[in-house]
Amino acid sequence: MKLSKRGEYALRSLINLGFAAEAKRDLVQASELAESEQLPVKFLEQILQELKEAGFVKSARGKFGGYRLAKPAREIKIGEIVRLIDGPLAPISCVSQSAYEKCTCPDEAHCGLRMLMLDVRNAISGILDRYTLADVVGVTIRKMRRHGVPLPFAEDSAPVRMPARLARRLARRASAPRTSPTDSVLSDLLGEYTI
Repeated sequence: MKLSKRGEYALRSLINLGFAAEAKRDLVQASELAESEQLPVKFLEQILQELKEAGFVKSARGKFGGYRLAKPAREIKIGEIVRLIDGPLAPISCVSQSAYEKCTCPDEAHCGLRMLMLDVRNAISGILDRYTLADVVGVTIRKMRRHGVPLPFAEDSAPVRMPARLARRLARRASAPRTSPTDSVLSDLLGEYTI
C-alpha cells in the first residue's frame, strides 16, 4: 500500500481541521487549508468535496464560509479515510476484505505469497484502524506544545495547551503494555511521540 498524494492531502486537511476544532475555530476556508500545507487549492477543493459527501466534513458557503469536521475527531478512524480516498489496504487483491478478487494462483489456500500479504494487510489495517484523527491531532499538539509552536488556525497563536481529558487518555495509552510487533516499531520510529 502506498498513500497517494490525494490521500495525503485529505489526511493533512483533516488534521488541520482537527487543529481548528481544538482552537475553537468554527470554519476554515479551503484557501487557508491549501496555504498552510502548500497544496493546490482546486485539487484540495475536490478532495474536500469527496470528504463532505462521505460525511467527514461540513461546509458553509459565502464570503465567510469554509469547512469544519462533521463529527468529533475521535470518531474518525484514519483507516476509513485512507480506504475512502485510496481504496483497499491490501497489497494484492486476493487478501482484500472489501475488494477481493481471485488471483492467478492455482492453490489459493496454500499460497505462501498470499499468506505473507495477508499478514501485511492485517498489520497495515490494524494500525490505521486503531488510530483516530483525535489521536494524530493530540500527538501533534503535544509535540508542538513541547517546542512552543503555536497551534495552527488559533486566533491568538498562543502556545498549545492540550485538553486534560486528551492528556489523560494519551498517558493511559503510553503506560499500556505493548503486545504487537507493530507497536514497538512505531515506538522505535517515533519515540515519545507515538500515537
